[in-house]
Amino acid sequence: MKIVVLVKEVPDTWGQRRLDLRTGLADRASSDAVLDEIGERALEVALSYADAHEGTEVVVMSMAPDSATTTVRKGLAMGAASAVQIVDEGLLGADLGLTAEVLAAALRRTGFDLVVAGNLSTDGAGGVLPAMIAELLDVPAATSLTEVEITESGEGGAVRGIRSSDGATMRVTAPLPAVISITEALPDARFPNFKGIMAAKKKPFETLSCADLGVDPHSHEHARSIVIGLAEKPPREAGVKVVDDGTAAEQLADFLAQNRLV
Repeated sequence: MKIVVLVKEVPDTWGQRRLDLRTGLADRASSDAVLDEIGERALEVALSYADAHEGTEVVVMSMAPDSATTTVRKGLAMGAASAVQIVDEGLLGADLGLTAEVLAAALRRTGFDLVVAGNLSTDGAGGVLPAMIAELLDVPAATSLTEVEITESGEGGAVRGIRSSDGATMRVTAPLPAVISITEALPDARFPNFKGIMAAKKKPFETLSCADLGVDPHSHEHARSIVIGLAEKPPREAGVKVVDDGTAAEQLADFLAQNRLV
């Protein structure tokens, strides 16, 4: 069984995050960079399965700038067997379509039985990347799972899980190979220990470019989305203060009516 876990370097949610108004990209210097927590939980799903099933290979994969190598290496320290990082200047500011295309190409090259990802990154929060990748790979997608069960059999195995929504709880099953995404309902990730940190330095770490994957990031064959305008969020204005001079109820009613709240 080969499980590939998609991880991402993101600005620390506890830090101050800003967008560069000139480029429209996240200002990485304004906050510490960390491995996205939902990606760590996805990795925990794979590692927990590997702990109980000898012969399972866990690979971490990320499309990230060269500066993210140390962050991606944390996945190796946690227990993954190897890592793949796609680094290319042409991917700066890549939209979801291009990101999915690149990751799908890397997954074809690496090979997989199961791809595990988080349902939402804490920076972009697109929520569609796992399904887009599955579509490009022509494999089933089981997304937003709150429980995961992986089974192997002579016919290739399957992945099962629970998906919860406002209206129902669904049990979904997909034959392998497949792509799944998990939610924060899954357990917290393990912490890398000293032994894992030292072992990570000797584990295989492959760096790929768009040329290696046969992807042209500047191609106009597919539609792309770009940022055409960006402005700082205006400062909050003072709210309306109602002083009860005997007409408070009337003032409140007028306020609600003017703002179409009644």
